Amino acid sequence: MEALLVPSLARIDRIIQETPDVRTYRMKFKDDSLMEKFSWQPGQFVEFSLLGSGECTFCISSSVTRKGYFDCSIKRAGIVTADIHSDLEEGDDVGIRGPYGNCFPLEDIKGKNLLFVGGGIGLAPLRSLIQYCIDNRGDYKDFTILYGARTSADLCFKEEIEEWKKNTSIKVVLTIDKPEDTWKENVGVVPKILEEVVKPEIANTKVITCGPPIMIKYTLQSLDRLGFAPKDVITTLEMKMQCGLGKCGRCNIGSTYICKDGPVFTYEQLKALPDEF
Repeated sequence: MEALLVPSLARIDRIIQETPDVRTYRMKFKDDSLMEKFSWQPGQFVEFSLLGSGECTFCISSSVTRKGYFDCSIKRAGIVTADIHSDLEEGDDVGIRGPYGNCFPLEDIKGKNLLFVGGGIGLAPLRSLIQYCIDNRGDYKDFTILYGARTSADLCFKEEIEEWKKNTSIKVVLTIDKPEDTWKENVGVVPKILEEVVKPEIANTKVITCGPPIMIKYTLQSLDRLGFAPKDVITTLEMKMQCGLGKCGRCNIGSTYICKDGPVFTYEQLKALPDEF
């Protein structure tokens, strides 16, 4: 068990300011042999530690198909994340342990139409799978990304979204909650745009969604109204995790541990969780 709790040192190669309160930290392990062996699946997460501050769980927001580095996209939301944002610079070292958790069901979505529905920082765990699917584009059929945020400034991965929009095999639908003078795309919350603009085909489609809890709640309701089967809707839950190993008891919902049994679940599985969820 001790070895599982000992982080390895990774160096920050690049810090990308995504929004006023979200940064992507691009890292590689200082030990080249460890970096070469390091592998993960879309949807898995790591424990990111900052000496003197603590550690937090963050999804790996890049795909293993992009070699030589891994990304964590971090929203400033508490004491540790505030220290990460204020104290870390390019070239600094951090502790990383993992990867942990299950992953998105890669075999189950192969050969399907894919609909990604993201909100705010919730695009980070989806990005790992989006990159993976783009790099294996021949394995999937229609490919749609619906992404929204409160304001245009709160949209993450803006440069990468522009690249997605240039890809003629991908449909990208963007939205913000309220009108802005220079905004030329959709206006309205994500579930509304899902039902009124995207109007997805149900047959042979898998939906992968992540965002703020309130967005997930109403998106799942919209997908119900559209007729999607719960088994065809996949989401990822990360907000309750702490140790990553199922030892601290912070993420259990009944007998289910988000960090060990998840963080990826189908809507069908979520429906079976106790009422406290």
